Amino acid sequence: MDKVIEYLIKVIKIKDNDIIVLGNSAGPDSMFLLSALLKIRDKYNIKIISAHVNHNVRKESDSEELFLMNYCKNNNILFESMKIEDYSQDNFHNQARNIRYNFFFDIVKKYEANYLMTAHHGDDLIETILMRLVRGSTLKGYSGFESVVEYDGFKMIRPLIHLTKDYIKEYDDKNNIPYVIDKSNFKDKYTRNRYRMKILPFLKEEESNVHEKFVKFSETLLEYDEFINKEIKKSIDKVYKNNIIYINKYLELDKLLQKKIVEYILEDIYKEDLMIINLKHVNLIMDLISSNKSNKKICLPHNIEVIKSYDKVIFSKEIKEIIDYNVELTNFVELPNKHRLVIVDKEETNTNYVCRLDSSEVKLPLYVRTRHLGDKMYLKKID
Repeated sequence: MDKVIEYLIKVIKIKDNDIIVLGNSAGPDSMFLLSALLKIRDKYNIKIISAHVNHNVRKESDSEELFLMNYCKNNNILFESMKIEDYSQDNFHNQARNIRYNFFFDIVKKYEANYLMTAHHGDDLIETILMRLVRGSTLKGYSGFESVVEYDGFKMIRPLIHLTKDYIKEYDDKNNIPYVIDKSNFKDKYTRNRYRMKILPFLKEEESNVHEKFVKFSETLLEYDEFINKEIKKSIDKVYKNNIIYINKYLELDKLLQKKIVEYILEDIYKEDLMIINLKHVNLIMDLISSNKSNKKICLPHNIEVIKSYDKVIFSKEIKEIIDYNVELTNFVELPNKHRLVIVDKEETNTNYVCRLDSSEVKLPLYVRTRHLGDKMYLKKID
C-alpha cells in the first residue's frame, strides 16, 4: 500500500484540488485502490468520484451496487453509477468493456477530472499479454496495457501494476477493507478465467515475482513500439492521408515499416479496443494491398471496411441500419432486407442458397428472425 501511495504522490504527482475518477467494481482490487486514495485524501485536498457499472448479469449485481453506494456515502466519496439494461452484441465482454469505459470517460468530463484510475494489477497484465500472444496482435497489443495513458485533458492511471492479486486480497483482509466477490471470475467458460486458474499458478510456482518480469516485458515492447512509431511518422504522411494508403508509395518502404504502418492505422482506429484486433487482420490488409486485383474489399470488426481501388486502399466506416424482425416461415416469406425464403419439397442443386432440414429434427412452426445475443451456429462434422 505504501508503495502505491508513494507512486501516486511522487511519480504521478497528485496534489491539492486534483479530481480523481476511480472505476470501481467493488471487488478487492478496486476497494484496495480506493483505500489508498482515501489515505492520500488525509494529506491532500483531493476529490474522489467512485464510478460503478452494474453489469446486470448476476443476481448479486444490484446488492453490490448498493453496498458500494453506502460505502461511498459513509466515507464522503462522490458516487456515480449506471446499469446496463441490454446487450446487443454477441461478444459480451467486449461490449461491456466499451460501455464501461464510455461511462468512465463521461464521468471524467462531467467533473473535469485530472485522472481516471483503474485497479488493474500485475496478474491482469500477465493474463492480457498471454491471451494476445495466443490470439496474435500488434507490437503494442502484445505489451498488454500501459500504466499511464495520456488523453486530452486527463491521464488514465493503473497504479497497481506492480502488485499481485494475492497481495491485494491479503492486505484487504488484514486491514478490514470490505469488498465483494464476483463468482463468475471462477467459471472456466471464460477465456481469461482459464488463464487465471490454470496458467498463472504454474508461472508463479516457477517464479514468485513473474508479474514483474511481465511488467518489464511490457515496458520493453512499448519502448520499441515508440521508437518504430517515430520512424513511421517520418514517412507515413507520404503513404497515408485521410484514411487512404497510396499503394505505390507504400510498397517503396521496408517490409517491416509496411507492416507497422498497418498496425499503426489499426491502433488509431480501435484505440483501447485492441483486444478484438489480431495478426490475422494485419495480414488480411497486407494481402489486400499486394493483391493483383484492382478492386477488392475486406470487412473488419465494428463495421470497418478496407477497400482496394486500383492504387489506393481506403479505410471506411460502414453504416448499417439493422432492422429487427421475427417472421413465421410458411410456404413463402419475404424479409425486410428483400431476401426471400421459399419452402420446396425437392431441390437438386447443392449451393449455399439451399438449406436442408430433417423433418424429424425440427418442430413447427419455424421462425426467421434477426440474430440475438448468444445465438451460435454449429457446423456438422463430415467424415
